[in-house]
Amino acid sequence: MSAWLRTPVGMASAATLALLLLLPAILPELMPQNQARFWLANIFGRAIIYGIIAMSLIFLATYGGLVSLAQMSLAGVAGYVVAITIDGAAPSIVGGLSYATAIPLGIAAATLAALFVGLVSVRTRDIYLLMITLALAMGFFRFVETNLAWFNGYEGIRNVLGPSVFGLPFRDPHVLYYVSLTVAVLLYAGVLYLVRSPFGLVLQGIRDNPRRVAALGYNVALHRIAAFGVAGFIAGCGGVLATIYNIGISPGSIGLGATVNVLIMSVIGGLGHPIGAFIGSLIFAFFDTFAASIYDRNRFNTLIGIVFLVIVLLSPDGVIGLAKRVGALMRRD
Repeated sequence: MSAWLRTPVGMASAATLALLLLLPAILPELMPQNQARFWLANIFGRAIIYGIIAMSLIFLATYGGLVSLAQMSLAGVAGYVVAITIDGAAPSIVGGLSYATAIPLGIAAATLAALFVGLVSVRTRDIYLLMITLALAMGFFRFVETNLAWFNGYEGIRNVLGPSVFGLPFRDPHVLYYVSLTVAVLLYAGVLYLVRSPFGLVLQGIRDNPRRVAALGYNVALHRIAAFGVAGFIAGCGGVLATIYNIGISPGSIGLGATVNVLIMSVIGGLGHPIGAFIGSLIFAFFDTFAASIYDRNRFNTLIGIVFLVIVLLSPDGVIGLAKRVGALMRRD
C-alpha cells in the first residue's frame, strides 16, 4: 500500500481524498450556508452516489472487457428491496424491517441478480452483450412499471428516508455526504485491491485472451459470472444510497434514460480507471443541475450530448485520457 501511495495515481488519490474530507468545511467559506449545503448534497453527494453505480460498469468494462447496460437496473433491485421491506415506506408493501436488515438484504439481492445476468450473458461479447444486458434491464423496468401489488407501478415507493447515523437524520447533507464518501472510498479501494489479486489478474487475462487462459486451466465462464457478481454488489451499494437520496424509487429511476446516463458518466470520465466513474458523474451532475443557467433545462440531453461528443472526440478514453495527454505534453516541454 505504501508503494502504491508513492505512485502518481496514489498521490493524486490521497490528495483528492483529503480535499473531499475537508470539503464540508471549505464550501461555507466560499458561499452562503444554504448554497454550501446544496452543493454538498446535490452536486458532490449525488456525484459520489451515482459514481459508485458507474464504477460497477467501469469495473466490468476495464478489467473484464464486459460492457453491461444492466447496472442501473441492478442498483434498482437493491433500492426496491429496501423500499419494499422497510418500515415507514409509502405505500407499505411488506414493511416491518429495519434499515440495518433491509440494506444488506437489498445489496445481496442485487448481487444475486447480477450473477443471474452474468449467467445469461456469459457466452456473449461486444454488441451482443450490450443488447442482452439492455434487454434484461428493460424487462425489469417493464416488470416494476406494470406490477402494482409489489412495486406500486409507475408511482413507485416513497418516504425512504434512511437510518439515523449517530442520532442525525441520514438526509442531513453532511451525513449523506460523509456516508456516501465512506462507501465510495471503501469500494474504490476494494476494486483496486481486487484487480491486483489472482482473481483480478485472471479476469484481465480473460479480457485479453480467453482461449489462452482457458488453456491454462481456468474456468472462463465462472470468472466472468463472478465479475458480474462483484459489479452487482457495487451497483447495489450505489442503488441503496440513490434510493435514500431520492427519498424513494420509481420505474423512472431505472428506465432507459437512467441506464444511458450511467454509460455516459463512465465514458466521459474514462473507462480506463475506476476514478473515471466519479469524474464523469461529477461533470454530469454539474451540467444536469445548471443546465437551465448554461443553456436550457428542456435541452439538457442536447447539452450533455455536446459535452459527451467534445470529450470523446478530443479523448476517446475520457477525461482521464485527456489529463494523461496533457501531463505527457507538459513533461515533454
